[in-house]
Amino acid sequence: MRYQHLRFPNGKAKAVTLSYDDGCRSDLKMSETIDRYGLKCTFNLNSTEHCGKGALTKEEVERYFLSKGHEIAVHGYFHRAAGALRPIEGIREVLDCRLELERRYGLIIRGMAYPDSGIKRMLADTNYETIKRYLTDLDIVYARTLGQDNQNFQLPQDWHCWMPTAHHENPKLFDYIDTFLNLDLSVKTYCDYRYPRLFYLWGHSFEFERNQNWERLTDICERLGNREDIWYATNMEIYEYVHAYRSLIYSADGRIIYNPTLIQLWFDIDGTMYSVQPGQTLKL
Repeated sequence: MRYQHLRFPNGKAKAVTLSYDDGCRSDLKMSETIDRYGLKCTFNLNSTEHCGKGALTKEEVERYFLSKGHEIAVHGYFHRAAGALRPIEGIREVLDCRLELERRYGLIIRGMAYPDSGIKRMLADTNYETIKRYLTDLDIVYARTLGQDNQNFQLPQDWHCWMPTAHHENPKLFDYIDTFLNLDLSVKTYCDYRYPRLFYLWGHSFEFERNQNWERLTDICERLGNREDIWYATNMEIYEYVHAYRSLIYSADGRIIYNPTLIQLWFDIDGTMYSVQPGQTLKL
């Protein structure tokens, strides 16, 4: 055995996920739009106290997000940047938001997107390692950051500093999409280039409303959506699948593989596709 590459459900080599912030009322229109194209989004919500009269109702979140397979995640109780807060304030910001969302929707919520400038600037005698430590202690398993749009399409090595591919207003966005869609990850390519790819789009739905360019979202969906070779997933679904894959247990020679998780996992070994069921031992 030379090379093993993760594959997403049903052996797919590519995945797409969206992440949109603030719980804007325009999220409802966005949800209806992306649903038509099979896309999945993580909607990052603040507290109802911060959102005030413009807050989405419980019924709207359940109808437009949760019933459609989208995810809701933490975005800070008062939408304050972690890098601008003392650790005790940062902990309250994340924990209070998580507690409110979990009580309101009866869910376990372990994901988040950093609000405002997030961890781009450290202003309150804190640092990233401190923030990562308290997020881990608060059972937040991933946190989306921002600031380095690129077309690497790689899975994160550090889940608490998860860099997306691009904001939807990035002028190079459609070039990135074309590059992503045209990637050949089949056995015909050199093995070192066959690792899985993820396209991660982020933004705020109110920007479509403010700029009166909802057609841009439709154009994005028409290019990325409803494709047989792409897995459409929320941020948490991406995290849980990759985490499960990295939990596989191997014999010393790599020819016996045990799946201790509850997720069916797929991978490519030297050009041959394999799948291992939950609790199954696979012998190559």
